[in-house]
Amino acid sequence: MKYLRKLPNSRRQAPGLERAILKKLPVTLLGGTLIPLFFSVGSRLYPPEGTVTQIAKHLITVDILSIAAVFTVWTGVFTITIGCFVVVLMKGPAYVCDAYDLVDSERPRDD
Repeated sequence: MKYLRKLPNSRRQAPGLERAILKKLPVTLLGGTLIPLFFSVGSRLYPPEGTVTQIAKHLITVDILSIAAVFTVWTGVFTITIGCFVVVLMKGPAYVCDAYDLVDSERPRDD
């Protein structure tokens, strides 16, 4: 039995916005990771004026916000990638997956 046979007369749809989005996602992921990292490193290189506890509180706050921003960007990019791949697959040719005859009846069967 040959799996995933293409249905006759099925056609592919033209690529659309999903291809453009997929091409931009690596740059978005890289930028969304590096920009918060630069803020975190920059706050360590140029700490604000104040006492040691104020500086430590500032650095911890910047680190927490940077980590939160990175994970938010990663989650968003991952979700959008899944959506784009689903659209790409749905625009592809149709395949025969479960080709079997269904018994047609007018009423439910009696058990």
